[in-house]
Amino acid sequence: MKKLLIVSFGIIGFILLLSPWILILFGRNQLHDHDIPKQEQLVENDQKQRILVIFPHPDDEVTVAGTLMKLKEEGHEIQMVCLTRGEKGKSSGIEDEAQLAYLRTKEMQKAAELIGADALHLKNYPDNGLEKIGLDSLKEIVGKLIDDIKPDVLISYDSRVGLYGHPDHRLTGLAVEEVFLEKRGNLGFEPKEMYQVTLCKKQVKLALKLSTGFQRNYPEDPAMGLPKPDFSIGTREYFPRTLEVMKAHQTQQAVLKDLMPLHDRVPGWIYSRVFDREYFREVK
Repeated sequence: MKKLLIVSFGIIGFILLLSPWILILFGRNQLHDHDIPKQEQLVENDQKQRILVIFPHPDDEVTVAGTLMKLKEEGHEIQMVCLTRGEKGKSSGIEDEAQLAYLRTKEMQKAAELIGADALHLKNYPDNGLEKIGLDSLKEIVGKLIDDIKPDVLISYDSRVGLYGHPDHRLTGLAVEEVFLEKRGNLGFEPKEMYQVTLCKKQVKLALKLSTGFQRNYPEDPAMGLPKPDFSIGTREYFPRTLEVMKAHQTQQAVLKDLMPLHDRVPGWIYSRVFDREYFREVK
């Protein structure tokens, strides 16, 4: 009987020991399309590259924070552009737009510092109002930024959806993409590569179940959805710092929980092994 109890407790202990790893494997299977190649680097490390990241809002950089930290650690230069101050992002309950813009500016500065950005270029175009500026004017704005900063590599949103359907996201991605495709190879235009943050099909499927932003804005027609990723970048070791970047955006915590659901309830060592990569499409 005693031996049976020892064996039983041993089996229970073994199951308990295995259960987190079963959870990790299950989570990975739910979140990742394993036919999409995973690579260690976004750009080659044979020489230093200047990376320019262009997003419309404070907190958009969270989607690529791990990759940016990795690039910085590999010796590349990180330049970040935020086109608006995020004054319309009132999920925190702050109604005064001037106050919210001030707070989100400070949050963006803290996030850029945590990432290790070499420079942060904060603009003041209208949040949720880039459509009013118009695509042609937005392309002029983006083109001037690229001419001034002279990056080797561009990163932004996709031009079809803008991750989950926000018009500022889509227009920013479209403006950067069109400028890149129209000017690539021209004398004086420095960028040689452009990458767009995207999601795999399994992530989109899960987001449509859990995220109110996706449910509200994502296209119903699958053919109009996010572009398929060309590859993912492994970012597990940067996950704790990515959480710090998320925490820096205190006014947007309700929104960011949509991006990484239950991140504040699941132990980090488990969560980081599930959310262990960021997906990209290369613009060619």
